[in-house]
Amino acid sequence: MVAMALSFMSSQRLWWLLLVPVIALAYTGLSLRLRNPTGVRRLTRLLPVESAWKRHFSVIASLLSLAALVLAYAQPAAMVDVPKDRATVVIAIDVSVSMSATDVAPSRIEAEKAAASSFVDLLPASFNLAVVSFAATANIVMAPSTDRGAAKRAIDSLQLQPSTAIGEGIYTSLQALKLAPPDPQNPDDPAPGAIVLLSDGSTNSGRSSAGAAQLAADQGVPVYTIAYGTDNGYIIENGQRQRVPVNHAELSNIAKTSGGKKFSASSASDLSAVYQTIAQDVGYVQELSEITERLAGVALLFAIVAGLGVVSLASRWP
Repeated sequence: MVAMALSFMSSQRLWWLLLVPVIALAYTGLSLRLRNPTGVRRLTRLLPVESAWKRHFSVIASLLSLAALVLAYAQPAAMVDVPKDRATVVIAIDVSVSMSATDVAPSRIEAEKAAASSFVDLLPASFNLAVVSFAATANIVMAPSTDRGAAKRAIDSLQLQPSTAIGEGIYTSLQALKLAPPDPQNPDDPAPGAIVLLSDGSTNSGRSSAGAAQLAADQGVPVYTIAYGTDNGYIIENGQRQRVPVNHAELSNIAKTSGGKKFSASSASDLSAVYQTIAQDVGYVQELSEITERLAGVALLFAIVAGLGVVSLASRWP
């Protein structure tokens, strides 16, 4: 996406924009001179009166084309999103039993699998992806790899387990990042890493998430947390209905401590939107880039419109 503010690498060429008002004034003056004293247009000898709007439309389109062409000639530049060269992203997914709640159709875990699989395709192809699952303990389901098919299969294979150890999920994700293959051209230069952690509950097992978040911060690894589910979620355990609300505070603290961001999602569509936002954040960086070809394309579009207007007028000439 291009930022609204433009800069120009050859700003001195913008003086050519003065041609636009000059030509516009010349056209207006000519149109006024072609009126006879009684107000009848002399142009009607060649063109029907109803074609006046086509002439004006064609001239306006021509002037817009000229303006866009001058802007392109001045070599415009803007902040654009450019894919990062390389990075490693760990998708850490809570597979505790509470993820079986159906407040998000068809269930939290199934909606999460679908959204996470889509997230895989949103990241630059050069990125390594790892998959970590956590419940009472945490496991590296897939080590860092650029194999998107393997990542989707790893996500689809996740199974529910008891308890929730968010801290262990972060610790294991940090271990997974260390398994990322080195860059062949710069083997001693570690790729930047990030953790995308989704959970619907509170830590009730393992080491604290606060300590894990601090370690992530010390290693320069931001943790993007997603609080997934609604306050009305529940599961049936031992014949009893048990509420499983989301602990927003814990996930917010993890994101804040590690330097990441915290998101909330209460539906499958919300989750997809969150993943798109995170993919943009971790996968792309804004850089100043020349966008001459874009404004040249706009100029071409207006030139085509102006040309069509002239052709329409010509078809009405005697």
